[in-house]
Amino acid sequence: MAVGAPLASLAGAGGASASIHAGAVAAPSADGAVVTRLSDEATLSRWAYPAREALVRTAPSDQARVIARLRILTEDRLPETYLLLQRREGPGAGDWVRLRVPGRPNGRTGWVPRDALGSFHRVRTAVTVDRRRLRVTVRRRGRVVFRAPVGIGTPSTPTPAGRFWVREKFRVAGGGVYGPRALGTAAYAPRLTDWPSGGVVGFHGTNQPGLIPGRPSHGCIRLRNHDIRRFYRLVPVGTPVRIR
Repeated sequence: MAVGAPLASLAGAGGASASIHAGAVAAPSADGAVVTRLSDEATLSRWAYPAREALVRTAPSDQARVIARLRILTEDRLPETYLLLQRREGPGAGDWVRLRVPGRPNGRTGWVPRDALGSFHRVRTAVTVDRRRLRVTVRRRGRVVFRAPVGIGTPSTPTPAGRFWVREKFRVAGGGVYGPRALGTAAYAPRLTDWPSGGVVGFHGTNQPGLIPGRPSHGCIRLRNHDIRRFYRLVPVGTPVRIR
C-alpha cells in the first residue's frame, strides 16, 4: 500500500501536553510510593512518544524481567505511541510508568522509567468494536458521537479481541482496496493481515462497500469510505480501542 505523508497534526494528536495528575487517582502503596492512574480507557486516557529505546520490564525495577523494548517508529515508519496506565513514584521507589505494549502476544503491559517517555498527552475519545453486531462506536467523554457498520476478519483469520489503542494515522495514496484513510492499532492478528508489514490490525476504507457489514477481511477492520473519513477526523492518535 502506498502511504501518503502523515497529517501535520500527527505529532501533537490527542491534545496539548497534560498535567500528569489531572483527573487521575493517586494512592500510596505499601512501600510509600505514590501510584497514579493515568488512563481509564473510557473518558480520559494518556499516551506518549518514546524518548529512547528503553527496556520494558514486568515490574517497576531495574532487576525485573525484560519483556520488550520501546520502539521509536511503527512498522509504517511513523512515530510510535504508547498508551499509559499508571505512574509509580516516590523516595527510593524511582519513577516508573506502566504502559500497554504493542505486538504479539496481545495484551501485554510493562514498566519503563519515566524519562524513557516524552511529554504526556491526553485524549477524551474511546473506540469500541463489537464483532457480534459488526459495528464500531466512538465516544467522546463517554457520549456516543459516531457509529458505523464494519467488516472484520473471517473465522479463519479473525480480528482479535482485547484492549488496544490507535498508534498511527495516515492518508492512503490512491485509495484503492484500502480506501482513502487508515489508522493502525496495537492489535496484532494471530496470522498475517492484509495490512502492509503484516500482522497489524488497522481501520481502513474499502473499494468493496457491499461486503460491509460482514466478515471479509484477514483481521483488519473495514469501514465504508465515507465512514472512514469521518472516523479519521474524530479519532486522534492515542485513542484506546476495545475489541470485543
